Amino acid sequence: LGLVVRPHHLLSLRFPGLRIPRLSVLCAQPRPWAMAVSSSSWELPLVAVCQVTSTPDKQQNFKACAELVREAARLGACLAFLPEAFDFIARDPAETLRLSEPLGGDLLGEYAQLARYQERGTGAGGGVTALLGIASGLPGVRVEPWKVPESTPHRECGLWLSLGGFHERGQDWEQTQKIYNCHVLLNSKGSVVTTYRKTHLCDVEIPGQGPMHESNTTMPGPSLQSPVRTPAGKLGLAVCYDMRFPELSLALAQAGAEILTYPSAFGTVTGPAHWEVLLRARAVETQCYVVAAAQCGRHHEKRASYGHSMVVDPWGTVVARCSEGPGLCLARIDLRYLRQLRQHLPVFQHRRPDLYGNLGHPLS
Repeated sequence: LGLVVRPHHLLSLRFPGLRIPRLSVLCAQPRPWAMAVSSSSWELPLVAVCQVTSTPDKQQNFKACAELVREAARLGACLAFLPEAFDFIARDPAETLRLSEPLGGDLLGEYAQLARYQERGTGAGGGVTALLGIASGLPGVRVEPWKVPESTPHRECGLWLSLGGFHERGQDWEQTQKIYNCHVLLNSKGSVVTTYRKTHLCDVEIPGQGPMHESNTTMPGPSLQSPVRTPAGKLGLAVCYDMRFPELSLALAQAGAEILTYPSAFGTVTGPAHWEVLLRARAVETQCYVVAAAQCGRHHEKRASYGHSMVVDPWGTVVARCSEGPGLCLARIDLRYLRQLRQHLPVFQHRRPDLYGNLGHPLS
């Protein structure tokens, strides 16, 4: 349990010429036996977490992200998550400002079109079925199944997009000459459902990782956003460095969030030390699913990211994880399990604001 495999070399040996996605297989999640649920797993909403290596080339980045989003749609995901700086990672602050766009610009228009329509070709289901069959045959590995339609030609796919950190020229651009790190949520019609502008800016100097002074180019967002109902559950938006502030996650959870998302570009020093433990802590303390799409690899000569995109369930178990390099992983969101867990372990009913104040008090 908890082992993730990526047996592409096995498939290529057994099925020469077969194209399969760079896909991490998710395994059955360990749960307290008393809270096991009877729902068939393929009836649960499927989410896809995309891992990319952004560069200063915006169009090349879009092509890479679009390929993963189309793959997610072919595999039946209702919601795909892209990491922070999915649009680009620049070499210096001047380039960051020059490449930034308003929400109404060309790039967001391309993503809106991507959310609306996908080409779901034939054959994807067979490839994934083969992948799951081989993975299931590996010693000690149990794979959680999912259904993939054998053929769903050109159609409106119902895919929502979490665009994890867009370099946004806001309405105050002319006055400030600074941007926002904006998390944009698009629905399956390509419409903007909500936006959240990163409130905690990463101004840190970590030995061995290089300085980060996000506030040189970026304004902090003025507020949190209430969780939004999506096909996978009520989604609370955050961005990267926000995960170090549990008050934010507690506020979102008390406002009704069932899924918290932390699109990120973690460094190669803080990543191995803090990435997974922070995500699992946020999941446990809020009893939410946590979805974290991450940048990976070397973006240019000045910057690299840790990767290891993952999904954590409300028990704190990593139920899906990306392997090295660009790709995607998939996970089912089981809200019945979440509700049972909250019923059996009612931590929010046991809070004592009379002793320590109302940390992360609910949003209005």
